[in-house]
Amino acid sequence: MAMDGYRGFLGLLVSALLVGFLSVIFSLVWVLHYREGLGWDGSALEFNWHPVLLVTGFVFIQGIAIIVYRLPWTWKCSKLLMKSIHAGLHTVATILVIIALVAVFDQHNALKIPNMYSLHSWVGLTVVIFYVLQLLVGFLIFLLPVAPLSLRAFLMPIHVYSGIFIFGTVIATTLMGLTEKLIFSLNNPAYSTFPPEGVFANTLGLLILVFGALICWIVTRPQWKRPKEPNSTLLHPNGGTPERVEGSMAINFGKTDKSDSELNDETAARKRNIALDEAAQRSTM
Repeated sequence: MAMDGYRGFLGLLVSALLVGFLSVIFSLVWVLHYREGLGWDGSALEFNWHPVLLVTGFVFIQGIAIIVYRLPWTWKCSKLLMKSIHAGLHTVATILVIIALVAVFDQHNALKIPNMYSLHSWVGLTVVIFYVLQLLVGFLIFLLPVAPLSLRAFLMPIHVYSGIFIFGTVIATTLMGLTEKLIFSLNNPAYSTFPPEGVFANTLGLLILVFGALICWIVTRPQWKRPKEPNSTLLHPNGGTPERVEGSMAINFGKTDKSDSELNDETAARKRNIALDEAAQRSTM
């Protein structure tokens, strides 16, 4: 099935992938070149895993997972396969996020730095909790074939809205954390003097923002939505199955055709009777 505005979609998709990949590369360059690298020893090197894993998992991989249904060359794949890919990408993102949280808490505890005092940490932990709940609900309700169809239909709009809201909140929280880290770390020269690290990290923030905007635009265009499968299960207001719905429609159409034919026959008979009456009157005259 052809997609409306395919060239526009392809251009935005390539742009999103490019900007997202650059965001991951920039996060690595930032911690390796400006922040002395990576480690797992309770020092600042362990903290550096936090931005790298968050940008990679919570931003880039989550963004790809959100738009995976929009890829037109996957529309011929089964819905179950695409659900599995969607859930798998979110699971990978969740694992990376958990490791990122362990890194920052472990580093704070090792250096006796207080935890959970900033707005970034409050919003960040909240969005992680909602993200995990979103993944669990999606797995239990939409991936496993156990939930009733009425419950799926009720939760689907909430699931879609929550996914976009969580992703937008992740982008905002990432930018908050990036700014917080720069303010705390850049003292000589100060952040306000436009040092190279500050400019580089600000550029990383802009890339993350553009990537989020592109993903949200792609996922909210109705013309790029995955078409419904012909044999997909339809919900009936009275709880009927698709076969029942189609059967009732066929019966109704049959009745309509029958009543129309009967009406046409009656009209033709009346015309014939009128013609016979007129002929009889002429003969008597």
